Amino acid sequence: MAELGCYSPSFKKPCDVLRMRRNRARSEGPERRTSSPVVSVPGVRPFSPGPLLNAPGRSRGGVKRRNPFANIENTYNSPKKRALSHTDGEKAAAAPVLDGKLEERPNAGASLREELLNTDRRRQHEITVTMVPLSEDGCVFEEERSTPVLKSPESVCLAAPAEVCVEFPADWSLKTRVLFTSPQSFSWAEHVKAQEEAQGLSAHCRAQFTGAPAHIPDPRGCVELRCGFQQCLQYWQHPSMPWLSLFPRIGAERKFSGKCVPWAQDSALQQSLMSDWSVSLTSLYSLLKARLCPYFYLCSYQFTVLFRAAGLSGSKGITALLSPTTRGLREAMRADGIEFSLPLLEERRKSKDLGETDSAVLSEHSENEEDDDDEDDDDGGFSWLKEMGVQDKIKKPDSISIKLRKEHREVCLDHRPESVVLVEGSNTFTLLNFLINCKSLVAGAGSQAGLPPTLLAPTAFRGATLHTLKARAVNVKTLVRTGYQDVCSLEVTGPIMPHTLHALTQLLRPAQRGEFSAGLYTHEPTAVLNVPISQSSEPETQPECVVQDLGRCGLQQSSVQQLAAPSILGKCALRQLHMRDYSYSWKT
Repeated sequence: MAELGCYSPSFKKPCDVLRMRRNRARSEGPERRTSSPVVSVPGVRPFSPGPLLNAPGRSRGGVKRRNPFANIENTYNSPKKRALSHTDGEKAAAAPVLDGKLEERPNAGASLREELLNTDRRRQHEITVTMVPLSEDGCVFEEERSTPVLKSPESVCLAAPAEVCVEFPADWSLKTRVLFTSPQSFSWAEHVKAQEEAQGLSAHCRAQFTGAPAHIPDPRGCVELRCGFQQCLQYWQHPSMPWLSLFPRIGAERKFSGKCVPWAQDSALQQSLMSDWSVSLTSLYSLLKARLCPYFYLCSYQFTVLFRAAGLSGSKGITALLSPTTRGLREAMRADGIEFSLPLLEERRKSKDLGETDSAVLSEHSENEEDDDDEDDDDGGFSWLKEMGVQDKIKKPDSISIKLRKEHREVCLDHRPESVVLVEGSNTFTLLNFLINCKSLVAGAGSQAGLPPTLLAPTAFRGATLHTLKARAVNVKTLVRTGYQDVCSLEVTGPIMPHTLHALTQLLRPAQRGEFSAGLYTHEPTAVLNVPISQSSEPETQPECVVQDLGRCGLQQSSVQQLAAPSILGKCALRQLHMRDYSYSWKT
């Protein structure tokens, strides 16, 4: 390196320089080591952390040198330092150090806090959540954003609470499964003792309702809660085949295929089954008329019938809803003298003008037109052709074409929600006789051949068998943004009727501390049973009177009061039900 001319004899490696400095510090002794005081402000790094390397009074041991790139802004305005200075601003204010001298600013921290608060005030917006009533029986949430307003904590605490929706609308559709989820455990619903099950069965048969306490600190130790839960799971059914699941019946051919059906080829056995079934149906209607049974369902392989006692769903007398129906069934009902209406079609007629209604919808709405209208169209509908003198050149449609056109319009309604039929008053008794004598009520072929329709009721009747819904409490994991979260769930399966859903929610309200959700799985052909009935001009019956009249129907008063309100769901059914802070919200 010396020969190349690029080597300097005074050059030393960095390690040699450090060794020389350590030796010099040892030789000078402790009396020469003077430390200059370094002023430190909490949360703020000084502009000059220490004296320069060649300063006369520099500390020799581990003192950080001055940062040449440091300035007041980038040493203080970092987010971490601002947050620390904001919390400790009462003790000291930030002050820069210039050339080792401290410049004190006692009001700097206070002024900075005021500036930050002003910024937060400018960015703050008030969001209010109000409860907007959907109708007399429901409400929905609505979010409103107002102008930026800053409220003090006292005014927020003293603000009026939001309206609480303590009830959800009655859902007359049948459910096949309900899944309840909640942050609280459902362990109280499993491992029921024999004594608790017996008390629940006895209370159901005697229609005795004790009710659970309003506040339950320990649900697993609450005997009333566990007995009431067993009472809610009971229902009555006819016929009862232990090896067959007789609900649902529509579209359930695969469930019956391969099963033992000894009555399929035995006409005597089929006649015996239908005889017992007729007795059970007649008994149910008698209980309904005496207001000892609130409602019952008739589930055949083609349609479902809902019979309701007088006063329920805002009715004046006994009502019956059939869905879905066909043209042949409606004509057979007319032939037996049953007067009925199509509530969905009549509602559309009243709500829409003729000019805004589609021609296809109009053709479907002409279910109750008389034959005289067709005759008028046949005779006088082409009178304008005579006035123009071209009646001989235009071929006039014959009566057969007009009849086929009308039949096509009627067939378009088959198996659709618009085909739901409403029967009211004394016509329900005629409908009862029609169903008993109807040949097409029982399938003549297939896996359900010879099997009578399923009768479901909340109270006992002749020939009925007591059944229990299946309940299972498990813990599931749901996917959230941060991963998976444990959620407690309670699954109830079987033919879940309206009163059962309401009674279960009344029990879960105190048991889950007013916070749970429910996923409702509806038997789709019965969703249209929520259609509202036509209201007469007479004054409506008060709910208190309905509860008093149906006091012996076998349901608790809160369930009767809910079922007595007019239906507001239309042809939809409840899909989700949520309770937050003892307030309901739902989705259809």
